[in-house]
Amino acid sequence: MASHFADRLFDAVKSKKTSLVVGLDPVYSRLPSAIRSHREMNDEFDAEAAVDAIFDFCTQTMRIIAPMVPAVKINIAFFEKYLWEGLETYYSLISEADDLGLEIIGDVKRGDIGHTAELYAAAHLENPELTGLEDTLAPDAITINGFAGLDGIKPFADMANQQGKGIFVWVRSSNPSAAPIQDFADADGQTMYEKLAEIVGQIANETERIGSSGYSNVGMVVGGTAPHISTALRQKYDKVWFLVPGYGSQGASAADCVRFCKPDGTGALINASRSIIYAYEKPKYKGQFGDDWKRCIEQAVIDAKVDLANAMQTLI
Repeated sequence: MASHFADRLFDAVKSKKTSLVVGLDPVYSRLPSAIRSHREMNDEFDAEAAVDAIFDFCTQTMRIIAPMVPAVKINIAFFEKYLWEGLETYYSLISEADDLGLEIIGDVKRGDIGHTAELYAAAHLENPELTGLEDTLAPDAITINGFAGLDGIKPFADMANQQGKGIFVWVRSSNPSAAPIQDFADADGQTMYEKLAEIVGQIANETERIGSSGYSNVGMVVGGTAPHISTALRQKYDKVWFLVPGYGSQGASAADCVRFCKPDGTGALINASRSIIYAYEKPKYKGQFGDDWKRCIEQAVIDAKVDLANAMQTLI
């Protein structure tokens, strides 16, 4: 296995023949009734019962998607809600995903400077060597907030280098209300997100961060809902992997999102969360598979892969 995160990602995307990644954003009330009705998991106000249900759902979901996608993105917020019970489940899922051969992105969006940033980086990227935690794994990559600039990005990037892992810096989000801030321009017309991308690009292009695939272990999070943004950033930062939210439930089309990909299909991870993991709520899949929620998720992944592949053909 390649020791450089960007190289592992390159190999995984090529192997699975897709840029699609699945995000795990589990909400107890939306879990399949077959799980919520289980006698040991049927109380959403009991932390142990709730996290057991969420763990069961997420592990079964990962077993379905693992043969078809290169990576999974686990949003820590949906686990932190349950405090220590939830965090234990988050790290247990990382181990499960690792066993399934998935690249794992921890969606943690941490950000700070100095020693605090170094400790955040160690907490979320470093596989612990503390007694009693030897079997605990940290994700292969995490999302971070780059608002503090170079001082807030470099400690995470350096830890990624040391651990053979990666980071994705949140540059431009997919929500509409981000525009007044992130698209705010200076006197020369450069927007805030463009300036942040410039700083991330400088770090990403440092020689020690580039793998044999030509990609850096420092990437960017950029929403797929603004096609003009994706085209410009892809052309400007050719060594960067883009993590692209917005496909599916947030309204970005496959054509919008694949603009982040290079012609060989690499360079972007297009994330779908709710549109995949809650596919069994959709009449389209419920009509096909009834209460078989696993088949619904499986088919939703297949359909998304086909959708993205078809969109790629229009770019080649």
